Amino acid sequence: MSFDRKIKIAPSILAADFANFGAECEAIEAQGADWVHVDVMDGHFVPNITFGPATCAAIRPHIKGVMDVHLMISPVDPYIDAFAAAGADVITAHAEAGPHIHRTLQAIRAAGAKAGIALNPGTPASAIEPLLDMIDLVCVMTVNPGFGGQKFIDMTGKIRALRALIGDRPVHIEIDGGVDPNTALLVARAGADVLVAGSAVFRGGSASNPDPYGTNIRAIREAAEGVYA
Repeated sequence: MSFDRKIKIAPSILAADFANFGAECEAIEAQGADWVHVDVMDGHFVPNITFGPATCAAIRPHIKGVMDVHLMISPVDPYIDAFAAAGADVITAHAEAGPHIHRTLQAIRAAGAKAGIALNPGTPASAIEPLLDMIDLVCVMTVNPGFGGQKFIDMTGKIRALRALIGDRPVHIEIDGGVDPNTALLVARAGADVLVAGSAVFRGGSASNPDPYGTNIRAIREAAEGVYA
């Protein structure tokens, strides 16, 4: 997994057909997805329950590229090794999920995965300043975590602050929540390079009719890349 700042589209399988995950992962990659984003929720840290390591292990053979696992769980540390063993390329933990995020990031890297840190809308960019040399990705939540399909919360000021803090470090800025062709322009302009999108990608298509996925992915990418045109 090499680093570059090209726009990457990371469809969230939270919006996919739960009964057909393998085919859905293959379909979105064939239609141009760069990463596959897996939203893990525990019903404790966030008010929803989704997937565990077994689901990640089951879909891993169907993913050729990056499997990006976003842990919206607390505690995090007891589950890191299981998600790494399931094939996660990136494991992201929330800064708010426990008192020892430094230890969590150490554990993620020790398990062989890239380390991400996620910030809820109420958490400032400055929260990660002491951790910048321990992370490969910062995920800016542009909704309150827990459910797909929520309305975008404007975090462009935070994104710009993170971009300035990161400087020339090889750290991705990922956006998760309410991303569509309209909001993609805003966040890319502010400095984001990985865009997670759920309903905006999967709307109108299916694993057996994947062309709408490609249309949706291209629309988001073109909007974001228009910043650099």
